[in-house]
Amino acid sequence: MDVRTGGKYSLVFGQGMAFFGTYTEVTPHSLLVWTNEEGGDNTSVTTVTFEEKGDKTLLVVSELYPSKDALDAAGGAADGLVETFEQLDEFLVTLGASAGRA
Repeated sequence: MDVRTGGKYSLVFGQGMAFFGTYTEVTPHSLLVWTNEEGGDNTSVTTVTFEEKGDKTLLVVSELYPSKDALDAAGGAADGLVETFEQLDEFLVTLGASAGRA
C-alpha cells in the first residue's frame, strides 16, 4: 500500500480474493480517496473522512459507483464493510480495556 496521492494498493486474501486501485486524494488525518479497480468497467471510488469530535473521531465512508448495475454487481460489499466496522469496534474496546490496565 503506497498511501499517497497517485500511489497504488493491492490486497490479496485467501481463495484468490484481490482488491486493488489508486489513491486519488490523501490528506493526513482527515481524508482518503481511492479507486476500486477490480470491477473492470465498474470501478467505484471510496471516500473516507476523519473528523475530531472531542476525544473521539467521526469516521465516514462513502462509495460511489458508476451505475446502479455496478452497485448491484458489488453484491455483499456493504455487508463486508459492516463486518469490518464491527471488528474495529471490538478491537477498540479491547484496546481501551488494555490501556486501562496499564
